[in-house]
Amino acid sequence: MKESGKYSYNTGSVPTFHAADYTVFACTLAISAFIGIFYAIKDRKKQTTDDYLLAGRSMHPIPVAMSLLSSFISAITILGTPAEVYVYSTMYWWISVAMVITALGAGQIFIPIFYKLGITSVFQYIDKRFGRPTRVLASIIYLLRMVLYMAIVLYAPSLALNAVTGLHLWGSVIAVGAVCTLYTAIGGMKAVLWADTVQMVIVFSGLITLVAVGSNLLGGMGEVWRIANSHGRIVLLEFDPDPRMRHSVWTVLFGGSVHWCCVFGTNQAQVQRAMSVKSLTGAKCSIWLNVPGMAFIITLSVIAGLVMFSFYASARCDPVQFGIISKPDQLVPLYMMDILNQYHGLPGLMLSCIFSGSLSTISSGLDAVAAVILEDFVRPMRCKAITPARATFLSKVFVILFGLLCLTFAFLASFLGTSLQLTGALFGIMGGPLLGLFCLGMLFPWANKWGGFVGLATSLSLLLWSGLGQAITRTSVVITPPLETVGCNWTAINKKTPIPLLPTTTPDFAHPVTSNYDKYDGINRLYTVSYMWYSAIAVLTCVVIGLLVSIVTSIQDPKELDPKLVCPFFDVFCPYLPERLRRPLRFGVRHGEGIQEEGTPEKRHQQLASLLLDDDIAALRLIDFRA
Repeated sequence: MKESGKYSYNTGSVPTFHAADYTVFACTLAISAFIGIFYAIKDRKKQTTDDYLLAGRSMHPIPVAMSLLSSFISAITILGTPAEVYVYSTMYWWISVAMVITALGAGQIFIPIFYKLGITSVFQYIDKRFGRPTRVLASIIYLLRMVLYMAIVLYAPSLALNAVTGLHLWGSVIAVGAVCTLYTAIGGMKAVLWADTVQMVIVFSGLITLVAVGSNLLGGMGEVWRIANSHGRIVLLEFDPDPRMRHSVWTVLFGGSVHWCCVFGTNQAQVQRAMSVKSLTGAKCSIWLNVPGMAFIITLSVIAGLVMFSFYASARCDPVQFGIISKPDQLVPLYMMDILNQYHGLPGLMLSCIFSGSLSTISSGLDAVAAVILEDFVRPMRCKAITPARATFLSKVFVILFGLLCLTFAFLASFLGTSLQLTGALFGIMGGPLLGLFCLGMLFPWANKWGGFVGLATSLSLLLWSGLGQAITRTSVVITPPLETVGCNWTAINKKTPIPLLPTTTPDFAHPVTSNYDKYDGINRLYTVSYMWYSAIAVLTCVVIGLLVSIVTSIQDPKELDPKLVCPFFDVFCPYLPERLRRPLRFGVRHGEGIQEEGTPEKRHQQLASLLLDDDIAALRLIDFRA
């Protein structure tokens, strides 16, 4: 109820889901399961792993782009991004700009090399470049990361919804996990791609509904902006270069771009879907189509956070500080029930929105780990002659086994008390070293097998120490202005004595985010580095250590390397430089070897185009190859 420009917020009842909400949610699960059954029947005569794991390498870029986007929009993103804006500010929005840098790295460096090699597992590249021991270590790191991540993606949203709405915790965990495992196992990559596309439509619908209804209650987006700005949540130009700043332009733009390059450039789940497209041009297109999609989703999530913040700020009730909920991760479910509970079916849409993020992330992850187990462990163990039908059957078995394993780890997560922020840090801690290994191999032709192995191990050790140290010590340099709780009505819903109310005077929000850099000393200062820099630190560590070890143990001769394993960086990003300048910038790698200086420009173009990656041909048509 609106009173004098403020909203009175009643905490006296616990909103619950209506039968219509459960029906909407059940329909979402049923549609996903139906897609899996459909492709299981349709492709029942296709028994190759290319068909099962890579959709026959014949998919259109649009569903692949939607599927790639859906993996970014996990349940953790849907719950975490609005909560980030609520607690801190809108600085996280810059990640949508960082995606341009990510797309450049993924689309122009990593995906072309994987596509040209025609591999199924990205770790097949590691074997070709650094040898089997490094490949095994990298594969184990990836499998451990994905199992932990999928388990938390499955458990965390169920926990948040259970705490706020009373949704049965293990009922939702088992239902989502079982349906996801079912349609991934029987339908393969095609089922994953089309189910992800449907789930992305649900995610868009849910977020738009949340923003539209919430802003309408407050009197429009103008009022939302005014309230959020007056409380210091509208911050977009924080240029503090200190790496301990949680979110600055530099931290999010550059640290964030490297972080997401781990996902779009070298993550098996993403690369596997990009490899399912008919051509390299289509694979690159699917990556670039994600940039506007990402920008829209991030912007929508940030706006949802502003609307959510303005709603509780107008009511003068901070549900976290007052104790209605225990952590910011539960803000979105609470807000969802507060504003949508009277519209039967809409909370079910938001429930489907949240779990659609989980479904898409887990399904792509299960398909990815099946491919890694098959290609990196089964085939090399004297099973290279395994029949296509047998390999496909084993892939399905691996999907089911890892689906059950995710449920087991989700049960274990209930004892660990894992938070959503720790999940993001974990993903960066274990993904950054792998990205560093691929960068070392593709961009530095002098790195040898010893440099790759030691660089990966050192980078992982450093990131585990730093990331887990921060999580354990709970160091933080960010201070945000508090909200008031004078508008919260004390009722029996709160099972503890209410905390003292804040003063009724409005705090000074002129400087919303400040940093207390001198709060910590000694080794604890190392733990204050923003989690956004984890991946960049990991890449830098892996590359530097890898090159130093390579120098000590005899560097790799670039002339002896297969040119398909190294990115022709300057040919890709500086194609208009004369050939006489680009030749020494290949550092001895045999890119363009044998190009004749005589003859027509068209003849020289044909020679170079045959040696470079497919999509460079279009650009090279415009180049005059005069020495």
